[in-house]
Order: sequence, then structure tokens, then C-alpha cells
Amino acid sequence: MVQMSESTSQEEPKPAQENGKEDKERNQEATEVKEPIKSSRSIPDSSALGTCSNVAGTAANKVKSQELNLEEQPKISTCSIKDSRISKNTVFRKPAKVIFNLDQTTQSSKLEQSWKKNLFERLQARAQAMQQKIIDKENLKKELEKKAEEKLPRDNLAKEWFNTENMTLNTRAYLLDKLLPTLVPGMEKMLMQVEKKKLLAEVDIPTKFDPINHLGEYLMRNNPNYIKDSGMSGYQRVMRNITEDLKIYVPNTTYNRVSKMKENIKQKREQRECMNKVKAKVANTWKQALQEQFNEWILDPKGMIPMIVIQNVLHEFFQNPDFQLACCQQLDIADSMEPRLNKMEFIEFISSHIAGFKSEMFEELLKHLCHGADEFREVIKTDMRRQMFAELFLHCDCGKVGFLDRQRTLALLETFYDQSSKVLRGLLRNPRQWPFVEFGEIDLPEFWGDMDNQKHIYEDFDKVLLEMNTLLSENHASKSQSKLLANPEDQHKHDKHRKSTLPQSPPEQQRGTTANQEPNRISTNEQEQDKESTGEQEPNKESIAKRGTYTGSTPEQASSRGLIIEQRPHNESITEQGVPPGIHTEPAAEQGLYRESVTAQGQQEESTTGQGSHRGSPEEQGPHRESVLEQGPHRGSIAEQESHREGSVAEQGAHRGSTAEQQPPIETIPEKQEDIDSTSQSRKGSILRESEKSREAISFEYTEISPQEERTQGQIYEEQLFMSPELQEKISVSSRKGHLSETEKKEVQKDKSCEPKSQKIEGKSWSGELLTCNWNTKYAKCEEEEQANLIYGNSRFTDLHSIIRNIQSYKEIKGRSVFNGVSFNLLQFVQLLETFVGEDAPLSVSEALTSFFKKGFVETKEEKMSGLEEARQNASQVRRGLLLNALFQKWDCDGSGFLDLNEVDELLYTYKEGMEKESMKKAKLHIQFPKPHPGHEVRLSSKQFQKYIELVVSELRGNEDQVLESVVEFLMNTLERSHVESLRNCARQKWLHQIQRAAETSGVSLEPVYAETFKALTQDAEAHGNKKISAHISLLEENLLLPDRGNVLLRNIACTLDDAPYVLNRVLYRDMKGISFTVVDEGKPVHVPQVQNHGNIFFWNHSRKKNDQNGSFLALPLQDAYMRIFGVLAVDTLRDPQKVNIFLPHEIKFYQGVANVFSTAYHYVHSREHILHIVITGISWLYNITSSITAITTYFIEPSPAKDSDYVLRNMMVTGHLGLTEVHRNPPIIFRKTCIFRDFLFKCTDSSEVVLASVCGENHIVVPLRERTGEALGVLDVNIGRSKMLLYREFKDLQKMTKVIQVACNEILGELSGEIKKNYILEIENVGEVQRAGILFFRVMLKELQQCLRLLTSMDFVSLLLYDYDPLAEPKSPDSQSQELEANIKLVQDILKGIILFFHPELELSSDLGNWDQCKLYVNQYLVENICDFDPTARKLKVNLKLIDEYIRDHSRIEVWKFGNTAIEYLYHWAHICSALMKLNKKINSAISPPLPSKTDSYVYAKCQGEAC
Repeated sequence: MVQMSESTSQEEPKPAQENGKEDKERNQEATEVKEPIKSSRSIPDSSALGTCSNVAGTAANKVKSQELNLEEQPKISTCSIKDSRISKNTVFRKPAKVIFNLDQTTQSSKLEQSWKKNLFERLQARAQAMQQKIIDKENLKKELEKKAEEKLPRDNLAKEWFNTENMTLNTRAYLLDKLLPTLVPGMEKMLMQVEKKKLLAEVDIPTKFDPINHLGEYLMRNNPNYIKDSGMSGYQRVMRNITEDLKIYVPNTTYNRVSKMKENIKQKREQRECMNKVKAKVANTWKQALQEQFNEWILDPKGMIPMIVIQNVLHEFFQNPDFQLACCQQLDIADSMEPRLNKMEFIEFISSHIAGFKSEMFEELLKHLCHGADEFREVIKTDMRRQMFAELFLHCDCGKVGFLDRQRTLALLETFYDQSSKVLRGLLRNPRQWPFVEFGEIDLPEFWGDMDNQKHIYEDFDKVLLEMNTLLSENHASKSQSKLLANPEDQHKHDKHRKSTLPQSPPEQQRGTTANQEPNRISTNEQEQDKESTGEQEPNKESIAKRGTYTGSTPEQASSRGLIIEQRPHNESITEQGVPPGIHTEPAAEQGLYRESVTAQGQQEESTTGQGSHRGSPEEQGPHRESVLEQGPHRGSIAEQESHREGSVAEQGAHRGSTAEQQPPIETIPEKQEDIDSTSQSRKGSILRESEKSREAISFEYTEISPQEERTQGQIYEEQLFMSPELQEKISVSSRKGHLSETEKKEVQKDKSCEPKSQKIEGKSWSGELLTCNWNTKYAKCEEEEQANLIYGNSRFTDLHSIIRNIQSYKEIKGRSVFNGVSFNLLQFVQLLETFVGEDAPLSVSEALTSFFKKGFVETKEEKMSGLEEARQNASQVRRGLLLNALFQKWDCDGSGFLDLNEVDELLYTYKEGMEKESMKKAKLHIQFPKPHPGHEVRLSSKQFQKYIELVVSELRGNEDQVLESVVEFLMNTLERSHVESLRNCARQKWLHQIQRAAETSGVSLEPVYAETFKALTQDAEAHGNKKISAHISLLEENLLLPDRGNVLLRNIACTLDDAPYVLNRVLYRDMKGISFTVVDEGKPVHVPQVQNHGNIFFWNHSRKKNDQNGSFLALPLQDAYMRIFGVLAVDTLRDPQKVNIFLPHEIKFYQGVANVFSTAYHYVHSREHILHIVITGISWLYNITSSITAITTYFIEPSPAKDSDYVLRNMMVTGHLGLTEVHRNPPIIFRKTCIFRDFLFKCTDSSEVVLASVCGENHIVVPLRERTGEALGVLDVNIGRSKMLLYREFKDLQKMTKVIQVACNEILGELSGEIKKNYILEIENVGEVQRAGILFFRVMLKELQQCLRLLTSMDFVSLLLYDYDPLAEPKSPDSQSQELEANIKLVQDILKGIILFFHPELELSSDLGNWDQCKLYVNQYLVENICDFDPTARKLKVNLKLIDEYIRDHSRIEVWKFGNTAIEYLYHWAHICSALMKLNKKINSAISPPLPSKTDSYVYAKCQGEAC
């Protein structure tokens, strides 16, 4: 520290006379600095402070006294330093903290940090004091110079020395710095002396005065190196400044480098200031744009927006992979709807998250915010509808039992659907079809063989869609022809293009759309030709590009439902005959019903605009979007709606002003609207309602149509629902009448574009309440929580209260509804009605449905009593379960997971002093106990214990509920547990729960389960056994490499960390030492108290000395639900330093409980893994026969990472349009609070029902995967793109896949839980568990098809044999009917031949195969029996699969569907499944690999290897 002060003081140049004083000052400062270090508690002298202040006070009187004070300034500073240092380094010692179980290294590190901190504080204080001393010194110098300048004015004559000539620059700078400051005053003194002695006037007078000597004497006396300068003249001061300025220009000097640095700093400062001004201007512009965008949102009554909504919008924007912002933007999304944002808070909140955005990114954000505002309107509308249905449920639930009859609800929906008009039925969904009707309610022949397109969920969907496609193709063909006539030069080019756009037949049309999932797509070239034909479009683009306008919307926004539903405050209505009273149907909502069906087929030119050559060009997108504004004064058109959206960007004024003056381009963008023409009038006319502005500026003419020429509005509107927007425009343009002049049109459109968005939805204001995030908390009813609260209030079960609280806290997945097929709870009822109404129907339809239900839903007195009794029984059952589960845990204080039956009976028989003993024994006659263990001990699990107690209670006299509570109270009071045992039981139950939780939150990975298992073992050993243990888990495997050493082996798959080098992945054979195989064979734990005295212990660590081989060893069997051994859990104390460390009985029981819970968690993970296999197989099968599905995402439900919060969804895998499944190794988690706009996934899991939803222009069919109890364990999100719905054929195939997957999942879950026995039907199922899960989908489908074939009659096959028409016998006719007949004959014959080859492979070499008359002989009564008994995976089976595929696979799925024969449909699917199973059987090990993820950041791909998969 002393060296630091010396080096600092040496930096200041000092005259020679000050050196001695400075040395003394430095020595004094050094001594004064050491004093506070030696004694930090010394008190500073008060006189020193007074001296310092007095000296500082007298320092400003005169110039000479100030110069003296300048010399003594170091003393003053030293004094102040001493005072400040003493006061700052005073140590106040606090009482030391007592730290338990802390390593010595941690304590030493904390001590080391304390003295380092003290040292740094001292150094910092000293450095600050030294810096302050230098600053004070410089300030004093400046003050002295200022006062001296006032006395001696500046002499500007010295400025003549400033010259930057390069030749003399160095010399001039040297002279000005070293010589001239002393020489010029010397010359001045010498000349003054000459003038004084009058030597110039008297030249001839001799004198002794020598000017040279006088000048030399002056220079020697005033040498600046030895003599302190007493003062500077005005000339010298100016010369000094000139010298400093001149030194700047001397190259390679310090002054020159410093000046350059200053110049650079100045330039950078100016640039920074300029950039800050630009940023401030941009920020101001952005804030203005956000301020205008705020008006796009629907606000609550206080004019605020929920913050969670804006956070969701930003979260979706940051997660967009196109922007790559997910890694740099993190949002802490709120958990409730309470935090709200006003306009200023809205601007500040968004501005804080977009600080580093570029202008292009901000424009994208504005588009996204506009789209989010439209989506939020839909969210509010959906929430209004759901609240309406929730109130309807509460109204219908008169008895407040919490559920309504399912069949009665469906019957009312069917009645409402039948009584509705055809237009309204186009909005609603058919309640007689799936998903309203469950698969179990549909007969197998109807499910697999029904090919009636009229039974679609949307009425006449396939028919109208086919007509629309035909009209669209004809329209484009005629349009292309007119272009060719107008431009003959492009004849050859158009002919080539026309070949690629010719309409295909429906089968080829559907098959040709697999790549892009959008059949009948209009090519970009054709659309560009259409755009070129509009003469005024390009000038409009140029004008808008010059003005710098920008369109604030995207093609996706134009197709979203937010642009179609409720974009204006006043909506039109259509009054139809047959519509139930109270229904108010709005054209905008009706148009939105099938708004996406055509877009998916590619008929909208607008979609190509966003994806073609104009994508990303605002100047080109702007006029294309804005041209809709001039399409005409149609009521409520999309042009009016888009004008509101596009006016929300920062350049809104220029945007609206420029677009309002454009000429209307012809056929630029398809309009999705209803035109008022002759074809849209009903027999009685329609009552059309317009807004006031439209009514003042527009006068429509109504034309009466004669009944002969008239079509019903239902037919016209039905076609328009499926019709492409472009086709609607062509039809409407042909019938449109010009009622307005161009000027009037511009004024109307300009007025409408300036109108703000309505704050009402269909005339209703938003109350500000949004139940999307907390729907479960308000309406969901949890019976367990209610019964637990009742038990808490009962003083009879005080000892069980804490246990019940722990049980409730461990149940982390709450709020899921159980689907039972009999009744609906509130969530299921609301979801069913929402699915029935759809998202595009106006709220008036929901209101009409609500009033219809209130009138029609009537329950009799008997039904009400029955419902109340059922609710009472349900509550009683839940209460029983809570009490008995808590009693079991109290009884099982060691956490073993089982109770001894003899111990239970011994305590039960003492109830009422043994008076009920005989009655209790009768209960054993009605229960099947598990098999006794090797020690003749019957152990009861928790479920078995509950069942046994309930049977015992049923044999006793009195009310069952009261008797059960008395028995539970008796057992609870009889069981004596100490406080230590209760605490130990609580801790162990928590550790056991952590193992199960690790399995549920692992993302289908066993690594967290292993970690939590070893953690529970070590924690219990340290807390309750005072031991240090080692543990490892070994699983049984089939010994394929060395079968001579035993059929099975034990492989160590997990162990504690210290034993990993010696134990992990090691193998134990039967011929080796060890007791693990004894445990496997006997099925009971083996405890070795002293391993050194046991001769059959195998030590994995061979380097351990025999003297160190002291300790205990415990091996426990790992058993599945069928009590089969699948592994061993081994625990030892070889690392424990204590000599006596045997395992106590309560420790052994707890380790048994750990083994039991680990087994449950292990099979839980594998059940999810097997379900993934089933889903992969099912999705592959579906993708092979359908082409309209964009993607399928599989989610699993997991407890939330945060405690006391909602469950989450984990994205396990995604199947793209190519059928390749991406299995995530680190599956991402989806929270409910991040899905305000995509809550359809949680709606599905909450209600356990199928959900149909539309988000961002894409339609989803969300199917739940249910547990055996009826709760959802996961969901399948089927994305069908922009198509409103699948064709009926594909819709039926989706149902088949869903049903088979659910049946296979139920079988897997039942087998792993022990509820059902494993059923091996095919030989391939014996290969392995993973392989069996991979083919289980095909096995279930095969068995269902065999059941369907058994139900066929002989006439079904006779009708097939009649297809023996020979096309060669009669002359060919070119008509399509004859060609269709030939194709059907070939289809029937090929499929039957392929089926025959499965059972008669010898026909391959026979000529009978080519003779149909001979082949018909094999279609007999034994064929169906052979099909139903056929095992395609049998080893002895030898067939020519390649030849069979040539017969079967030459015919497409569409061809079989169009044929419409049930027998052919069955046989076609059966043949494909058998072919797929045969191919999988040949490469079973490579075709099915376990998709078990591990904790890495990569992913794997999986796909079924068979062609039919």
C-alpha cells in the first residue's frame, strides 16, 4: 500500500525545491496509513480535524497564501484520509452463527471471503481518498490560474508562434516547450535594462553593460529545473497554451495520440448521440403504433387488458422458429387474470421486451398483435358461450348432484338438430356421429363397414365439396381459355401450364395431394397470370411503394376466424323457415363455418400471395391486400373488416389515405362474402340489416324471383359454405349491379376504414371476466377435497387428519373428469355443447340451444331421487377410500406397502369384544386373497385391505357408513404408534412418493426413477439407521450369448455413484457366487448380517481387501403385478466405517416398500413407452391410407414441476406429413397459462372428450387417450391443416385408428396393473414386451376384423362371385359406366385371389390362379373360418407375400371405398394387416426399437417398417 501511494505521488511533476517536503509528506502519510491497520479501534484526535478545517479556511485570502496552501495540501489530504479510514474500518463484531453439519472447507472459505472483503474495502477507501486528493489539487490550481488571469490579462501576441508547418514543427514545439518560456521573459528584462540605461539613445557612450551576459545571467538564475516559478505573465500563459496545442500535431507523441483518442471519442459520442436521437424517434414511432394497436383489443369495463393475454401473445411470437427469439426472450407469465394493463402500461410492457428489435421485426410483431387481438375476440366469445352452457348445466341440475344424464342430453341435441333448418344444420355438428357417440355404442359391422357419406359429422360435406371442386376446375379452365384468346402470343406457354392444372378424378385427386396436403391447388404461375390480367394492379403497387405504405396483416390473418366473425358492430341476420325460435344466424359466422375447407384445397389466391414471389415484400403485399377495399359496397365484407386491421400500424394515416384513392382492381383477391343478387333471395325474401352508414350511402334493390327459377336459400347458402372465395367472387360479380359511383364507394370505404373496432361481440359487452385460465377452480368439483374437509371437521378421526392431508398433497394431477359413458359432469356437458355448436356459430344459436334445453330437459321425481342416491353413494365411496387409505398408512408405519392378514384379523376380531368375530369370518368367503408368500404369510396391499374391510363391514349389522366409521375409529385408537414412529412414517411416505413422482414427471425415462430410489435409500439409512449404504438394481435378462451358464442372467443397470466403476453394467450368471438368484427363485428377501462370514457372497470390487469386507447385505426381489420376479434390489453397508451395522426390521420393511414402489414406477414408465409404440404403429397405418392430415402430436399428462399448481402436458413426439415420427428425448413441457389461445388441449384433458378446434387458420381434432378409470392420460392432436374437416372416408379411418389405439392402451394398462391377465394370441407376441407393444395395434385390429367377417352371410360372398363379367366377350364401349364396371370386376377378383393365396400358396404355380372360374371354387364356407383362425406370424407359415401384394396393393384405398362393398372392405383391411405383420415378423428386432428417451437435448426418429404401417 505504501508503494501505491509513492507511485501515485511521483506522477505529478514537482520543482526541485519541493522534493524534500514531498519526501517528508510521503513518509508521514505512510506512517499515518499504518496506524489504522494496526489498531482499528483507535479514536482520531479532534484537534487534527480542527487544524485541517482552519488551514482550509484561510487558503482563499490572497494569491501568495494560496500558493503556500497548495504546497501544504498533501498534509491536509493525509489528515482527512486518516480520519476517514479510521471511521470506515471500525470492526463491529456480531455473535457467531452456529452451523450444523457444515464441512470444514465451507467454513474456511467463508472466513477467507471475510478477510478478503475487509482488505478490498480498505484498499477501495484509500484509492478513493488518493483520487480525491488529486482532484482537489487540480481544482485549486485552476482556481489560482483564474485569479492570476484576472490580475494579468492575456497577451495574444504569442499566438504568432502557432504554426503547423511540418518542416519546423518538431523544432518549434521543442523551443516553445523548453527554451522560449524562459528566453522571452529574459529578452524582455534585458531590453528593459537597455532602455533604462538609455544605451540605444547614447551609442557612443562606453558602458560595461553586456546584453549577452545579462541574458545569460537571467537564464541561469531562472532555470526551471532548480527555481520555482513565482508567476507567469500574460504572454507566457498564452505561449503555454500555444505549446500544448502545437504538441498535438507532433507525430508519435503522447499528446498526438491523446488528441487522436479524444477526437475518436468525440466522433463516437456524436454518433452515439445521433443514434440515440434516432432510437428515441423510432421508439416514439413504435409507441404511437402500439397506442393505435391498443385500440384493436377488446377491453374490460375499466379499459384494461389482462396481462396474461399479452404475455401469451408475446410468448407465441418469441417461440416462432422463423424469428429465432426463444432463447433470448424469457417471459414470466402470470398465473391469474388479475394483473391488468391500461394503455400506457400496455405500451411500456411491450416496449420493455422489444428493446433490441429491428424495424422489420417490429412490423412482424404488429402483425402478430393484430392477429392476437382477433384471436382474443374469439377467446372471449368462446368464454361467453361456455359460461352460458355452465349456467345451463346448473339450471338443469336441480338436485345439485353434479352430473346430468348423457343419453337424455344427446337425445335433446338430436331433436334440436332435426328441427333446425338446413342452413343452421350446416353450422351444427351431427350429434348421431362420433365424437358424440362413443365407439362402444357402435356395432362392429357398422363401425368397420359403413361407407355412407351422408353420415358425416357435417351434413353433405363430401358431396358439396366435390361439386365445389368441379366448379372451381371449370372456372379456371374457362378463365385460362379467355386469357389465351386475349393474348395469342402466350398460346404455347398456356397449353403447357394447362396440362398441369386439368381437373383430376377424385381418387387420383386425393392420392396426388400427399406431398402438400392441399388438393386442387392453383399453381402460382396461374395466379400470377390472373394478376397480370388486372390492368390496374401494378400501378397501385407502384403508388403505394412510393408512399411507403405497409400492410399490417398476413395471409394467415386473412384466413383466421377473427377476420370473418364479428369485425363490425352491426351484423346482418338471415331469417329462415324452420329455424327454432330465438336463433339469430349471422352471415359472417355462417361464412366462417367452412371457411378453411376450401383454403386447405388450395383454391384461395391469397394463400399463394403469402407463399409465392410476393412474400415478405410489404410494398407488394400492401396493394394486393388493400385492393379488396374497392371491390364494392358489399355489406359486412372482408374488405371492411381488413381495413380495420391494416390501419393499426404506425403508418396508418398514409396507408388509409393512399388505399382509399386506388382504383378497384379486377379479380385480385377472392372475396368471402354473400352478395345480394337474384340467386340469394328466398321465396319470401330476406330481411337484411345494415349499419347506419351503409344504409345512408347505399340503397340496395331487391328482385323477386319466380318460383320456377328460384332455388331455396338453403341450397344456395350450402354451396357458398363450401365454395371457394374466388368462385363466390366470380358468381357475385356476374350478378352484381353498380348502385354506387366510384366516388361514393371511396367515401364509404374510407369512412369504414377509419372506424375503430367495436368493443362489443355481437352486441354484447365483455364483462372483463375470463375463465379460460381458472375454469377448473370455479366450476370443477373435486369430491375428494370436499370429503377430506368434512373429515377434518370430525373430531373422531383426529389421528388421521395429518395423514389425509399428506395424501391429498401427494395427488398432484387434479381437475380431470372421469368419462363413464352414463353421465356428464359440468366440464363434460359444456364441452359437448361447445362441440355441437362449433366455433363459427353466433351466440344467438347458443342462446336458442340454451332456451331449448331449459324447456326440454325435464327430470321425473324418481330420476331426481336416483341421481341424489347415486351422488350420495359416490361421496360415501370417496369418504371410505380416504379413511381406509389413511388407516392403512398409519398401520404400515414402516412404509412396507403391505399388511399381514393375520395381524389384521387378530385386531379386527377384538371389535366389540369379539362379538362380531363370526360375522367377520364370513367376509373371507367372498374375497380371493393373494397367494401366500414362502413364509405362509398373506400380505394385503392398500387396495386389498380396503376391499377386505368393506366386505367385513358389509357383514355387520347397521348402516354401512356408520359401521365403517366405527370400525375405522376402533382400529385407529387400538393402533398404538409413538411420536417417533409417526414422524418416521411421514418422512418415509414422502420419500416413497418422490419415487412415484419421478416416474410421472420423467418424460418416459427411468433415469430419474433410479436417482430417487437411491436417494430414498440413503436418506433413510442416514436418518433412521445411522448407516452409510451402497445399493444397486439388477434386472433379469435372457441369456442368449452364453446359455451354458444359465437361461437367464442379472445385469446391473443402476447403482449408487461411488460403486459405478465396479458394479454398473456388470453381469451375474447362475454359476457365479451370490445370493441374488436365491432371491429370484424363492421370491423373498435375504439378509446377510455379516458378509465376511458368509461363503456365497460375490464382491464386485475385487480390489477391496478381505479385512475390509465387513458389513451387512440385503437382497430384495422386484415383483410385478402378477408377483413375478423381474429383478433384484441389493443394499449393503460395506462402506460404513462402523463394525456393527446390521439392518433392523423396520429398515428391512421400508426397503421392501421401496422395492414395491420402484416396481410400480418402473412399470408406469414402461406402460407409457408401450403406449408410444402403439401410437406410432397406429399413426403409420393411418398415414398410409389418408393424405389430408398435416401432423399428429402426442402429449402425456404430468404433474406440474411447481407445487400446488395445475398439471402440464409433455410433448412426447410429432408425426409430420411424411409419416416420420420425431420422438423427443427431452420432451418440452406445455403449461396451461401459456395456452390462452390454444387451450383446446387442456379442454380435452379436463373433460376426457374429443375436441374440435380451429387455431390460426388450422383445424384440430384432439382425441383423449384414457386411463382404465376414464381419466385422460394423454391426447392425440390431429392437425388437418386449413381443411374444415376430413372427408368421410378419412374421418372413418381416423375413428378406426383411435378406437384400436384406445383398446390396445387399455390392454397394456390392465396388464401392467394386474387387473387383467396377458392374452397371447399371435406367436409374435411371445418375442418380448417391447415387440409385443409394437404389434398390438395390428393384433387388435385383426381380431375386430375377424369378428366382423364372422357376421357376414353367404349371400355377401355370393354377390361378389357374380362379378364374373368378361369384358372381352362384348364389344367395348367408351362410356365411363363400362370402365367402372371393369375396374370393379378386377378389384373383386384381385382381392379374392390375394386372400386365397394366404391359405393355398400352391396355386402360385398352378394355372387355376389365372382362371376365375377355378378360383371361385375356393371361396366357400371354410374361407371365413380359415380367415378367423389365421395367424400371419406363425413360424410354419410359408406364403408368397410378394405375389399377394401385387394383387392387393395395386388397388388404392379410395377405389375400395368407392366400390362400397362391406365384404371387400373387410378383406382389404385384413389382407393389409396380415401383410404388415408378416413383414414385421421377419425383422422384428430391427423393426421395433424402444423409443425410450433419455435426458439429452436431441431426438430420434421412429417409423413402422411395414408398408401398411
